Amino acid sequence: MQVKTRAALGQLSDMDIRLLRVFKSVVDCGGMAAAELELNIGTSTISRHIKDLETRLGLTLCRRGRAGFALTPEGEQIYAETLRLLSGVDAFRSRVDEIHQRMGGELHIAVFDKTASNPAAHIGEAIALFQAQAPGVSLHLHVAPLNTIERGVLDGQFQVGIIPGHRSSKLLAYDELFDETMYLYCGPGHPLAAAAQPPADWNTVRAHAFAGLGYHSPNMELSQQVSLSRAATGYDQESIATLILSGCFLGFLPDHYAAEFVRQGHMRAFQPETFHYRCSFFSIVRASPQATRVTQAFQACLRQAHSPARL
Repeated sequence: MQVKTRAALGQLSDMDIRLLRVFKSVVDCGGMAAAELELNIGTSTISRHIKDLETRLGLTLCRRGRAGFALTPEGEQIYAETLRLLSGVDAFRSRVDEIHQRMGGELHIAVFDKTASNPAAHIGEAIALFQAQAPGVSLHLHVAPLNTIERGVLDGQFQVGIIPGHRSSKLLAYDELFDETMYLYCGPGHPLAAAAQPPADWNTVRAHAFAGLGYHSPNMELSQQVSLSRAATGYDQESIATLILSGCFLGFLPDHYAAEFVRQGHMRAFQPETFHYRCSFFSIVRASPQATRVTQAFQACLRQAHSPARL
């Protein structure tokens, strides 16, 4: 005789949703103590909520102790499902607000790092325009690597992403916003910094160790195109800058971000007319289903803030 098993969770309640939000915050913050400020509740209360969630699910979600906080394999799966569930709940609330012809709820925007210093980027102006239109929307601004932003927009974690263009996906809709110039830099201790004659072509540059981004990007495309020898890998502009400052590596950085390092004599760009590339930035949203009214409104504010007539 086949024995029927009952689902451990049963019907999902409002309390379950609340416990899952606590769980998400703990994972995002890297532990219960770190989540205190985010949740505005004490560690003991957070611990009790996580224990209650584990009891409800019949699973051990995380390990905590002297070794630090870590998710179990089951916890990792529940975290992924929690992101999907909460994204759906937030989308439902946004749809209800649309039915009432009001803009409320939350809007999560993810931006590639080191855009704030770009004079061509007017994301702050777009936010100001949006706040004037939708003061009831709670904004959440994230900074993340390019591939994390794309993945987050696709799975609903972010509603809008702002990334350098590198490849297109039929699953995403793109709006071009602004661009930046990337120059090849070296630190003061690098052999090229004191060279009597700077390198004239890519053949000379290939003899030196290169620090490049570790994911598909314009940086990776160019370095592969000209066969640069990647000897070190960074995952954001800050890490590339640190590798350049070591004096051991060459690397590309946005001119606006590197400007202060150059002013202080910590970096130099050589042969900028030869060793550079332009990088266009796009806002991205999911191509389907149709973006919510809130997301569309923010997209419109981005376009307005970056329109040639406004600049």
